[in-house]
Amino acid sequence: MKKDIGISTPLYPAPALVVAAYGTDGRPGGLMVAWGGVCNSEPPCIAVAVAKSRHTLEGIRSRKAFTVNIPSEDQAAEADFFGLASGRDTDKFSAAGLTPVQGEIADAPMIGEFPVSMECEVVQSLDLGSHFLFVGKVVKTWAREECLDEKGYPDPEKVRPLVFAPRTGKYFSLGGMVGKAYGEGKKYLKGND
Repeated sequence: MKKDIGISTPLYPAPALVVAAYGTDGRPGGLMVAWGGVCNSEPPCIAVAVAKSRHTLEGIRSRKAFTVNIPSEDQAAEADFFGLASGRDTDKFSAAGLTPVQGEIADAPMIGEFPVSMECEVVQSLDLGSHFLFVGKVVKTWAREECLDEKGYPDPEKVRPLVFAPRTGKYFSLGGMVGKAYGEGKKYLKGND
């Protein structure tokens, strides 16, 4: 039996992403974002929600660009720091010992040490209330070579992405594979006994 727990958003897991942009002062900065994900296939787009109180917000709005950087589970401290400190008075890259790397297309810095980075150009933005939602078209994707599978795509077992559980305030790692998409449910298709 289910219990009414009120209005909540327990979508587990949420990605633990570090969204980076240049500030209005030109310095590289960024913030931890858990409200984000793929929102379109063609063109490939990622949506991220940024709280209005965040310093990085104005940088994204002014340059119309950001990067989405995926930390591995062993980079939890560095990623979490981007959600604790403010870029108004802290050089987050320097303090966390991370390297800002200028994107080739988008006017935004990537995090050199994180396994995967996607350069994004803002194609839509929407004021939702507490957050601005930015939809960024992915214009280039970068991945550390040791994290790629045999087809040249980031392998989640090699990336070992950090994930977040909303409202619990806890980070997790991915568990093991439990099945293949577009395969496990075939037993329910008519004619497959």
